[in-house]
Amino acid sequence: MKNIIIAWRNLWRKPWRTVITSGSIFFGVLLSAFMTSLQYGTYETIIDNVVKFYSGYMQVFTEEYHENKTINNTFILSDTLKSIIENENDLTHYTSRLEYFSLASSNEITKGSIIIGVDPEGENKVTGLKKWVKEGSYLNNDNQGVLVAIDLAKYLKVGVGDSIVLYGQGFHGVMAAGIYPVAGILDFPSPELNKQFIYMTLEASQELFSAPNRLTSIVLMVEDNYKLPSALKHLKKEIKDPMMVMSWQELQPELVQMIDGDKAGGTFIKSLLYIIITFGILGTILMMVSERKRELGVMIAIGMQRAKLSTILFFETLFIGFIGTTAGIAVSIPITYWYYMNPVPITGDAAKAMTDMGIEPFMYFSVQPDVYYFQALIILLITMMISVYPIIKSFTLNLTSALRA
Repeated sequence: MKNIIIAWRNLWRKPWRTVITSGSIFFGVLLSAFMTSLQYGTYETIIDNVVKFYSGYMQVFTEEYHENKTINNTFILSDTLKSIIENENDLTHYTSRLEYFSLASSNEITKGSIIIGVDPEGENKVTGLKKWVKEGSYLNNDNQGVLVAIDLAKYLKVGVGDSIVLYGQGFHGVMAAGIYPVAGILDFPSPELNKQFIYMTLEASQELFSAPNRLTSIVLMVEDNYKLPSALKHLKKEIKDPMMVMSWQELQPELVQMIDGDKAGGTFIKSLLYIIITFGILGTILMMVSERKRELGVMIAIGMQRAKLSTILFFETLFIGFIGTTAGIAVSIPITYWYYMNPVPITGDAAKAMTDMGIEPFMYFSVQPDVYYFQALIILLITMMISVYPIIKSFTLNLTSALRA
């Protein structure tokens, strides 16, 4: 305990030296936390956009439907399955869908489309579908109209109030055909969604495809991606054959690969940053030991054991690390939180590229706890590794040259 007190007092005999040394650690934590916050915020936004536009965090369907997405592999929601879903505490919302392919026609123009039958209220809670209605009105259970994606509507040359013909194959090969008024036009941020999607009420789609009470999937939502693992693990245990549950990572492996690739690039850049930080901290520690060479020599000359001196130097370096990391976290939290609440807009070609990918053109930041403590832990470990130098120096210090310094 005495050595710890001496180490703390030594720091403040020359405050400027402590401030300079801690400052290098402070800026290291600040820069790494800021960069990680931006990186995590970008991933969270991409994932959030993907799951809230269409897929949800998880989907429940039959094993046969996973292998062959035909309407013949649909299912009827049982009381047991409904009970399992409703009793999962981590779920925030869920909604049922019936999805299949059909030809959409207007006059002499025809195009293949994806028909999605939804519960209007449930779908809006899960994906916020209502906010993408650019013209017309949103669906309701008493409305037999459809919502058509904007690019598909332009191709078919239809608008609100016009009618389109849907023609295809229904359940077990029954002919599916119907005429539906266009209730609204959808304008998604993603071009792919705008080219092919038609939404109608779940009841209307079941009638169109002659599949009463049948569903292709149930879309499940959790609060955020950090709540997903526990909910997914529990649901996989509860939901038995022939049903199955899959996460968005399993449904969209290409997106996972893209994020993993970007993480690898980010890890490389942060590694370079950590190397720069390491040399910055090492330089200040070298300066600190060099300036105190005579002082250390005098302490040894008057009888202080080198082991005790090394212990004091270790705690001095450790205290400097704690001061720098604590200050870095204290400053980085309000800065990243401000950017979290006020995303930075992106303009020009970069904004257009992001919009084409279905991502809103903003730089988003994350305020997840690991953004801060993980970076602080790494910098603190680097500092502790560097603290080996003053310890070695205390044992190898030449007393004669130190007294003459």
